[in-house]
Amino acid sequence: TLLELARNNEKIVGVTPAMSVGCSMDILMEEMPSRAFDVGIAEQHAVTFSAGLATEGFIPFCNIYSTFMQRAYDQVIHDAAMQKLQVILCLDRGGLVGEDGPTHHGVYDMAFLRCIPEIIISSPLNEMELRNLMYTAQEMDRGTFAIRYPRGKGTIADWKQPMKSLEIGKGECLKEGKDVAILTIGTVGKRAMLVANSLGAQGHNIGVYNMRFLKPIDKALLHDVFSTYQKIITVEDGTIVGGLGSAVLEEAMEVGYKGTIKRLGVPDKYVTHGRVRELETLCGFDKEGIRQTVLGMLQG
Repeated sequence: TLLELARNNEKIVGVTPAMSVGCSMDILMEEMPSRAFDVGIAEQHAVTFSAGLATEGFIPFCNIYSTFMQRAYDQVIHDAAMQKLQVILCLDRGGLVGEDGPTHHGVYDMAFLRCIPEIIISSPLNEMELRNLMYTAQEMDRGTFAIRYPRGKGTIADWKQPMKSLEIGKGECLKEGKDVAILTIGTVGKRAMLVANSLGAQGHNIGVYNMRFLKPIDKALLHDVFSTYQKIITVEDGTIVGGLGSAVLEEAMEVGYKGTIKRLGVPDKYVTHGRVRELETLCGFDKEGIRQTVLGMLQG
């Protein structure tokens, strides 16, 4: 998708700190070697270099593993976001990553980026939404734009659909309901839909919402959920401290929501080594974990 965008926009360049193969930026490098830069194991430089390119009118896609973006936190704030520069941060391996161990889990990005003023934080539901977010980020100069997505293979064979611009800060209702609302961000939304459909066959009416943007969060959609449901579950492949669940709780407090909100995600502890599915089960936001949480709220 980056190569496709670069073919149509000569201002687009790619930057990565020694992750060209892991991030698939080698595809751009092969066809356009003068427009893709591997800066070596220097995440801080990758972000500042991207910011410098942005000051000269280029549109850099800075592709870094989520866990390594932590090393460049100061540069994201001072060199990119504070300057309102169009730096697109593509955070690969967002969420639990499995066999690489606890140091490589990309679970903190949404929380540590959310406190930065004016930054845009997004996470796609699927491959087409990732393409649309990348298209939107290069089309709209709205400052620093983060797109975080998980490790692993895609699930949709016909993913190369025409790209379209998305409204910044706008989520969507995937399934309407009335008993319990499940608010998700990222690919966990597909899991929530499976749970909602399964429970729907048993007579339960479960709503599912793809928030898509953590910042700015879709307050209109949240207010609609608050006015419709007395029971809400948030699900995210990231730390529940400071992430989607925290953002929803903050808005609920602001508007005086009186219902019940349950957060699912990575708990406030270091997650061990293991296969991704095993770790999701351990953290309680696999399909069965979501299902049991919904059933518990229905009975409560």
